[in-house]
Amino acid sequence: MFTYFTASPSSKSLYAPMLLSTFSHYSVLHLAANMYVLWSFSSSAVSMLGREQFIALYLSAGVVSSFFSYFCKTATGRFGPSLGASGAIMTVLAAVCTKMPESQLALIFLPMFTFSSAYALKAIVAMDTAGIVLGWRYFDHAAHLGGSLFGIWYITFGQELIRKINTPFVKLWHELRTGGGRGGGGGGEGGAV
Repeated sequence: MFTYFTASPSSKSLYAPMLLSTFSHYSVLHLAANMYVLWSFSSSAVSMLGREQFIALYLSAGVVSSFFSYFCKTATGRFGPSLGASGAIMTVLAAVCTKMPESQLALIFLPMFTFSSAYALKAIVAMDTAGIVLGWRYFDHAAHLGGSLFGIWYITFGQELIRKINTPFVKLWHELRTGGGRGGGGGGEGGAV
């Protein structure tokens, strides 16, 4: 478990834990807190992105946030292990907050106080940046910040970039499936379904 399900730049295994560490948690409370936040934002993210793109984003976010954590740990010389889904979850949260900045959020224990998702995202990024600069060690602030920045980037630029990269492949796939538009495979115009 320690070798493959905790992420550290000083570990014997560097690559697999970048993803696998997002599936391990320190305690039941740690798992419950992460799953509550994921549950709170995942339905909006799935509605925005679709199931396949959501899963791809979430798994990619685990690797990206771990890489950001590795980078910051190496730069600061703090090589402690990290585990948990919070970096990937921060990507989902940041993506939703970036796409829907005017939506209202509340804290679970203080539901009477609401704030915009844009404000929440700014506060989270500021807190995690401060955590890195000031050396706070309770959370992996670098993984959180890396996840947040990845979510912001993905909504702002990533979706369009991926669409541009995928378009030629989708066209090729469509041509292969339909016989190149020569009337093959579907019986021509008005072909059978």
